[in-house]
Amino acid sequence: MNIDAFWIILTGALVAICCSLLGCFLILRRMAMVGDAISHAVLPGIVLAFLFSGSREVWTMLIGAALLGVACTFLIEFFHKKARVQADASIGVTFTTLFALGIILISVYAGKVDLDQDCVLYGEIAYVPLDIWLTESGMNLGPRTVWIIGGVLVVLLLFITIFYKQLYLTSFDPAFATAIGLSTTLWYYLLMGAVSLTTVAAFESVGAILVVALMVGPPATAYLLTDDLKKMLIISALAGAIASAAGFYLALWLNGSVAGAISAVIGLQFLLAFVFSPGHGLLAKRRQPVAVIKANA
Repeated sequence: MNIDAFWIILTGALVAICCSLLGCFLILRRMAMVGDAISHAVLPGIVLAFLFSGSREVWTMLIGAALLGVACTFLIEFFHKKARVQADASIGVTFTTLFALGIILISVYAGKVDLDQDCVLYGEIAYVPLDIWLTESGMNLGPRTVWIIGGVLVVLLLFITIFYKQLYLTSFDPAFATAIGLSTTLWYYLLMGAVSLTTVAAFESVGAILVVALMVGPPATAYLLTDDLKKMLIISALAGAIASAAGFYLALWLNGSVAGAISAVIGLQFLLAFVFSPGHGLLAKRRQPVAVIKANA
């Protein structure tokens, strides 16, 4: 394995672990598509950051995208709580409106600027080794994306480890959490802030489509394989990392898109869990009536 392949697989694995860990809590809260909403809603933030700063620097774009990501979560919760709109409808209305606003801003104010909205959606993880972080002394520290995603992963691990109890209670039993004095609204926004941070940090390198696949697929696979949240987090992270490595080599073999290959592997993992899961799989459910009949006999 050459050095470029190593950096691509490492980046994919880091993004997969970040997205998978947060995706577990989103699935338990039945808000799996929030990642999709945020990944599309950041587009107007990128355009506004360019219009106000006149710069296409990475950090400027990331700050603008992050602010719109947080605003998206506030709007979703506002429409759901205040306007009594169902959660899925609130997500759909919010992200389509913000994404459309971003497209309008690009067409009206940035039509002659090389500001490609497609890179936000599709990304290209194969280009990660080209964006090298060089110190003032000329030392090569490796791809900049690896450091960014690695830093995000450290923050997420600390967040989940320290506040595991609060996240667990507010995800499984919000009524009980409120009864013992936990603010479900506060922990919702903290979790959504973590989702926004991860989505914004990852979309530049891997694209929004792959971020959504990693935030939904591995957690859904783990959900079928275990009923224990800690085990679900571990299985989800492992499944995401394995899908990143396997998807890279599949893309290499097919000479195709790395992001597409990773997403295909994620889909295959879910299909295998759906069929062969010992507790919730299709085959296990078909065997249950037979076992009951034999027990009664």
